Amino acid sequence: MKVGVIGGSGLYDLPGLTDIQEEPISTPFGTASDNFITGTLHETPVVFLPRHGKGHRLLPTEIPFRANIWGMKKLGVTHLISVSAVGSLKEEIAPGHIVFPDQFIDRTRQRVSTFFGKGIVAHVQFGDPICSHLLGIVTQAAEDAKATYHKGGTYVCMEGPVFSTRAESNLYRSWDASIIGMTNIQEAKLAREAEMCFTTIALATDYDCWHHAEEEVTIDQILEVMRNNIETSKKILARTLEILPAERPCSCGSALQYGIITQPDLIPMQTRSDLDILIGKYLS
Repeated sequence: MKVGVIGGSGLYDLPGLTDIQEEPISTPFGTASDNFITGTLHETPVVFLPRHGKGHRLLPTEIPFRANIWGMKKLGVTHLISVSAVGSLKEEIAPGHIVFPDQFIDRTRQRVSTFFGKGIVAHVQFGDPICSHLLGIVTQAAEDAKATYHKGGTYVCMEGPVFSTRAESNLYRSWDASIIGMTNIQEAKLAREAEMCFTTIALATDYDCWHHAEEEVTIDQILEVMRNNIETSKKILARTLEILPAERPCSCGSALQYGIITQPDLIPMQTRSDLDILIGKYLS
């Protein structure tokens, strides 16, 4: 078992993290957002990656999602936890609350969300995009950390970088969506193709722009709430690593078993090589 965490650059200073190293990883999909940070906590190997790069250099659309997840896979990650800021689409999800969504709506338009193509076709099940087992563990960790949290709900992933119009925000509310962000859907899709257990720790920073009793969101407000929430998210992550069992009772680890459609001898050699860490066990 190895746990990957994608989030802000402040997350690698988890209390008790030891054996910290910084590792660059070369991938067939270009350079990752930054070097990967590895360490150990509660005897569990951990890999961290700041999704926007150190200093927050990358727009959501510019994030090299495939390189990030491929690098995690190369480093042996089996469980991936995504930590990110979101806007709330529901009154009861107040700024400062934490949400563990179990569904997504993809509103992105300019991103590649699969490892496949270039001579190989594969389709994985994605009806339940969050690993229910890992979701249960992080929820228990939030309970133990005495966090204010909401289990379940739909995450709308928008293209960005601008925030929603009021019309868009109210449209998503009419869909009964819970939160809105700009990054997690690609991570969820690619993690499923990489046969990782995946879940999101979403930090609600604002009410988007639908809430007429609140001022329209500003970056200063988001950063202030994020600073207040980061310590809680660290506690949840640390507790998750402490209670996460080594065995995986879910089907995430075999998500590709029946997903590859292309006849093996027709897959180009370069594609086979690039995706060997994902498909090699099914083509041997």
